[in-house]
This record gives sequence, C-alpha cells and structure tokens, in this order.
Amino acid sequence: MGVLDGLWHLLNFFAPAVGVGVMAAWLAKLLWWRELKSVSPWLMALWAVAASSLALVAGLLWTGHDGKMATYGAMVVACALALWWAGWGRRRG
Repeated sequence: MGVLDGLWHLLNFFAPAVGVGVMAAWLAKLLWWRELKSVSPWLMALWAVAASSLALVAGLLWTGHDGKMATYGAMVVACALALWWAGWGRRRG
C-alpha cells in the first residue's frame, strides 16, 4: 500500500465521524436556535467530530475491525453527548 492509499484509508475511516458530527451540530443549531443562540455551530461541530472520532478509534481498538454496528452506535451516542456538552453542559455551573 502506498502513501496515497494509506491517506485515503485514513480519510475514509474518519469520514463518518466528520459527516455525523457536522450534520448533527448544524441540525441541533437549527432545531434549538433560541437556546443555542450564543453557541457557535463550528464549536459544537468540533466537539461532536472529536467525540465521534474517539468512539471510532475506541471501537476499532476494542473489536479489531472497522465498520461494526456497535462502533457506529457508540459514535452516535458520543456525538449526542458532545453536542449536549458543547451546547448546554458547559454553560451551567
């Protein structure tokens, strides 16, 4: 495998995390626009993508395989928790 092939594998591994994180952040901003008026959608997307990426890496390390449904489920839960933290959790307390 060449360097370009390795780069494509890496980009395709993290593509679901980026897609889910960015779409979920913008949809949350759209649905709860009054409550999230003071929160940047890019900050929310950053938190969501980071949490989703960590879930993908943890799933790969735990199961030894990429693309397991349990890993994708964990990615969605991690994304939701990160969006909650970025949108509401950090402002309270």
